[in-house]
Amino acid sequence: MALYRVRVTTGPYLMAGTLDNISVTLVGTCGESPKQRLDRMGRDFASGSVQKYKVRCSEELGELLLLRLHKERYAFFPQDSWYCSSICITAPDGTLSHFPCYQWMEGYCTIELRPGTARTICQDSLPLLLDHRKRELQARQECYRSLGMKLRGLLDRRGSWKKLDDIRNIMRCHKTLTSEYVREHWCEDQFFGYQYLNGVNPVMLHCLSSLPSKLPITNDMVAPLLGPGTCLQTELERGNIFLADYWILAEVPVHCINGRPQYVAAPLCLLWLNPQGALVPLAIQLCQTPGPDSPIFLPTDTDWDWLLAKTWVRNSEFLVHENNTHFLCTHLLCEAFAMATLRQLPLCHPIYKLLLPHTRYTLQVNTIARATLLNPEGLVDKVTSIGRQGLLYLMSTGLAHFTYTNFCLPDSLRTRGVLDIPNYHYRDDGLKIWAAIESFVSEIVGYYYTSDASVQQDSELQAWVGEIFAQAFLGRESSGFPRQLCTQGELVKFLTAIIFNCSAQHAAVNSGQHDFGAWMPNAPSSMRQPPPQTKGTTTLKSYLDTLPEVNTTCNNILLFWLVSQEPKDQRPLGTYPDEHFTEEAPRRSIAVFQNRLAQISRDIRERNRGLALPYAYLDPPLIENSVSI
Repeated sequence: MALYRVRVTTGPYLMAGTLDNISVTLVGTCGESPKQRLDRMGRDFASGSVQKYKVRCSEELGELLLLRLHKERYAFFPQDSWYCSSICITAPDGTLSHFPCYQWMEGYCTIELRPGTARTICQDSLPLLLDHRKRELQARQECYRSLGMKLRGLLDRRGSWKKLDDIRNIMRCHKTLTSEYVREHWCEDQFFGYQYLNGVNPVMLHCLSSLPSKLPITNDMVAPLLGPGTCLQTELERGNIFLADYWILAEVPVHCINGRPQYVAAPLCLLWLNPQGALVPLAIQLCQTPGPDSPIFLPTDTDWDWLLAKTWVRNSEFLVHENNTHFLCTHLLCEAFAMATLRQLPLCHPIYKLLLPHTRYTLQVNTIARATLLNPEGLVDKVTSIGRQGLLYLMSTGLAHFTYTNFCLPDSLRTRGVLDIPNYHYRDDGLKIWAAIESFVSEIVGYYYTSDASVQQDSELQAWVGEIFAQAFLGRESSGFPRQLCTQGELVKFLTAIIFNCSAQHAAVNSGQHDFGAWMPNAPSSMRQPPPQTKGTTTLKSYLDTLPEVNTTCNNILLFWLVSQEPKDQRPLGTYPDEHFTEEAPRRSIAVFQNRLAQISRDIRERNRGLALPYAYLDPPLIENSVSI
C-alpha cells in the first residue's frame, strides 16, 4: 500500500470557495490512482483554506506526471465556481510535487494539471505527456478562438466655454499635483516641450540633421529665439533640433459631435534644445504641404496665434497618443501576446509561466473597452474629432508602419536620436527597468534553454512566435518582428520587449492621462473650427469656439479619470503571488529581480525630491504587471 499526502489551497478571493465535490486522480509513470473524493469534516474548500488529505494506492505510481482534478455536484446545492490556487503532493518516499493551478473551475468538470517544474517540448519524451500537451492546446485554442470571435463582434450642456477659468470647475473633485501644475504652466513654451519628454506620449521626437523639404523654415524666422551668434544650421549639426511629425493624421476620416463637423490637423512641430537644457518649440506648420494657406507659426507671433497653433499640436498629440501609442501599441498588441500565450503554450511551459502574470485582466479590459468606448455611439464617437472610423484608420495605418525597432525601447531611443537629451526621465527610468527585465529573463531562458538548438527545437515556442507574427503583425516582413526564434539572445530580447510593453510602457502612456488631460486645453479631444490659414486673426472668442464644447469636455475628462484608475488588487511589476515556477533557480531569479526593481524605485524617489514636477509613472511599485486598466 502506498500513501500519498495531498495539500489543497483555495484562493483567498471573494466567492473563491465551493460546496461542490472535489476529487483527484494521480497519474504516474507506473500507473494511476483510483479517483478519490477529498472530504473532511466541515466545509473543505472555503476561501483561503488549506486542507490536507490522504490518497491510498495499491502500489507506488512512480514519477507523477499529471493530476486530474474533478469537480462534481454535491447533493441538492446549486453549482458554484471554485478558485484553486495549487495542490502539493508528498509521495511515499518524501518527494514533493507541486501542481500550480491558479484558475477558476466553472461548473462540473475535470481539468488536468502538470507538475510545476517547467518543461519545453524537447524535454517530454513520454507519449502520455505529448498527448496531454496536444489535447490541452487544442482545447484552449478552441476556447480562445471562440473568445476572439466575440471580441470582434464587439452630459448635457452644449456650446462653447465662456471663459477659460470655467474649465477649473470640473477639475475640483480629482485634482492632483501634476494636474494643478499643468493648469498653471500649460501656456508656457518650456512646459510644451517638456511634455514631449515626460508627458503621456514620450515617443514622438526625432532628432534632425537637416530640415525636411515639407517644412521650409529659414534662419531669419527663428533667429529671434535662437539669439545672436546661433544659427539654425549650426544647431542642426549639433543635434539640437527635433521634429514631431503628425503625418499619420493627414488623411484620417473626420467625425461629427453634437451634430457639428469637427476638424483635424496634421502638424509639423520643430523644437530646439536650448543652451539651458530646455526643449522649446521653434515653429509649427499645421499641415503637411507648405504654401500660402499653410503659414508657419512662430513664438514671435501674437500670443493668441501662437497659443492656438500649440493647441492644435496638443490635439494631434491626443489623437496619436490615445489611438496608437496607448491603445494599439499596448492594449491591442499585449492582447495578441496574451492570446498566443494562452493558445500555443501549455501550462507547464516555462514561457507560459513567465508571461502569464503579464496578461492578467488584459482580455477583460479590452473587451470592456470594445463594448463601452469603441462601440458605435460610444465614448470615442462622443468625444473625439475622428470618432470610431478615424480610430480604425489610425490604428491600421499605425500598425502598417510599426516596427520591431519601435517596440524595443533601447533601439527606439537610439534610432530617434534622443539618447542625450537632458531631463528625459521616461528614457532614464525606462532603460533601467528594461535592463532589470532583460537580466531576469536572461536567467530564466538560460535555465530552461541550454543552447540555441534547444530554442530552435521547441516546436511550441516556435508556434507561439509564429502566431504573434501572423496575427499581430499580419505576416509583414518589413515590420522586423521575428517569425521564428533561433537563438537564446533573440528569445531574451523578444520576451524582454513583451514584458516591458505589457507593464512599464503601458504605465508610462496610461497613468498620466488624467494628470495631463484634466485641464482640457492641454489635451483637447476635438477641434470645432478648421486650422487657421492666416495669421493675426485669433482672439479669445475664436480660441474658445475652436475648443471642444462643454459636454464633450466633461465626457473626455471623465474618460481620463476612469482609465487612470488601476485595479484595487494591484500586482506591481515583479510581484508574482501565484507560484507558477516551483524550482529554486527561477525563484532566486525572481527575488533578484524584485531587489533590483526596489533599488530603481529608491533612485527614482531620490531624484524626484529635487524636481518641481516629479516623474513617477515608471516607479516600479506604481507599474502594474499587465495591461489591466
